[in-house]
Amino acid sequence: MPAPKTIRIATRSSNLALWQANHIADLIRKASPETTVELVHISTTGDRDQTERLRDLGSFGVFTREVQNAVLDGRADIAVHSLKDLPTDSVPGLVLAATPARGATADALVLPKGSTAAATVAALPPNARVGTGSPRRQAQLRYLRSDLILEEVRGNVETRLRKLDEGQYDALVLAVAGLTRLGLADRISCELAPPHMFPAVSQGAVGVECRADDQAVRQVLAAITDPATLSAATAERSLLRTLRAGCHAPLGVATTPQGDGAIQLEAVILPQDGSHRWMASATAPTSDAELLGQQVAQMLLDQGAGQVLGNAS
Repeated sequence: MPAPKTIRIATRSSNLALWQANHIADLIRKASPETTVELVHISTTGDRDQTERLRDLGSFGVFTREVQNAVLDGRADIAVHSLKDLPTDSVPGLVLAATPARGATADALVLPKGSTAAATVAALPPNARVGTGSPRRQAQLRYLRSDLILEEVRGNVETRLRKLDEGQYDALVLAVAGLTRLGLADRISCELAPPHMFPAVSQGAVGVECRADDQAVRQVLAAITDPATLSAATAERSLLRTLRAGCHAPLGVATTPQGDGAIQLEAVILPQDGSHRWMASATAPTSDAELLGQQVAQMLLDQGAGQVLGNAS
């Protein structure tokens, strides 16, 4: 099948979204040199509303719906997302067709510029103000330090850092991958990783959707998919789907290669007050990634974790 002459990428216009879109564009150009790649800028609900808490804007598609619509109505051919923002229920007519190699999965503790304080959660001053709107991060921070004052923070990465440096917060928690991709890795005071802080489902990964019937584009996108990332994302998204939890759920995951074609999936769920946490893990061949996610989800539900997700257990 001949490669498409042009592939138009629907993307949000934030610096991080544009980095991701340009990264996908570069991968497509390498995989299909005869194809021209163009960007189509889309404004989303999450971009336009910078005051409401993300969880109050709706659990699904705050940063993805309008980008997907641009592909469905023909304004673009593919949609590029932070995979952690993409709901697990497919939109009719679209398919997740590419998951390139994943970036860093950990979160980062970020202190104000010029701070001389020790860069760990344990070393933050009593009642420190920490900026993060993520229920997952908030619950895990409360589990580590119940005295912390956790405050909502909106805006792109650069805006959040400006608010931090102006003294509105004592620290922020942001994704390592986002800071690195924006050339801001020097702002990382320390990485927060399991077993203390579990990342979001698909954190650090980029997902690319296209129309399900566009076989020429699907063929190009298959060439830029990383099998290890696809397996991990499949297991993690299967877990999320089985739990019937949205992307704002207090759920953290970690997927680790085990050799011999196997992966281990660990997951934690916490109540919003961080008073305790449910944990589960299992290992399976990468070919059973979908079943692995379902297995770990059921282990969590059997422990009673569904009560904080709105599920009966």
